[in-house]
Amino acid sequence: MNSFADQLLVLVMLINLVMLGSSRLLFSIRAVAVQGAILGILPGLIHPFSGHLAAITVGIILIKGVLIPYLISDAVRKAHIRREVEPFIGYVPTLFLGAIFTALAFVFAEKLPLAPEHKELLFVPASIATLLAGFLILTTRKKAISQVIGYLVLENGIFIFGLLLTEAMPFMVEAGALLDLLVGIFVMGIVINQISQEFSSIDTSRLRALKEE
Repeated sequence: MNSFADQLLVLVMLINLVMLGSSRLLFSIRAVAVQGAILGILPGLIHPFSGHLAAITVGIILIKGVLIPYLISDAVRKAHIRREVEPFIGYVPTLFLGAIFTALAFVFAEKLPLAPEHKELLFVPASIATLLAGFLILTTRKKAISQVIGYLVLENGIFIFGLLLTEAMPFMVEAGALLDLLVGIFVMGIVINQISQEFSSIDTSRLRALKEE
């Protein structure tokens, strides 16, 4: 099971790089949906099966893999945008930075004083790499929807790390975090709608044009 979990985590890190190198918003949304569905599968691979675990797994897949991506896709369609045209940093440099950060994540994870049963797993490096990928998307993209995607990727990194702590923390903590995230997406949807109405654009750099009268 641990081997299969590691393979899924490698796929999660590859999806990070795919999103860093893509300008197509709907493609990035589908990628983060696949990433969310993978994260929903992981708890069942590292913990004994129970009805509670099954319910939480289904909930994670539905929220991370279906509901939130659907809400973001709907916002993209309503805003009539397809691509992130002018990011703060180009896609090739961003992808290159993502690859470097992923490599550094493995180096940093090796230095951490992890429990023996965790040292051979990819959860920690995958968590760090995903956190950094989300941070890159969040800080190098101009459009609000791209930044929401970056926030989702960053939260996925936190979730991966949290999987190692579920013996000390109940799964309800993660369920609560997902509900907070869902509320955050609704708020971002309202913000995106307002930016689109006022500026005919969801480029957040145009917010600098706001001035007090």
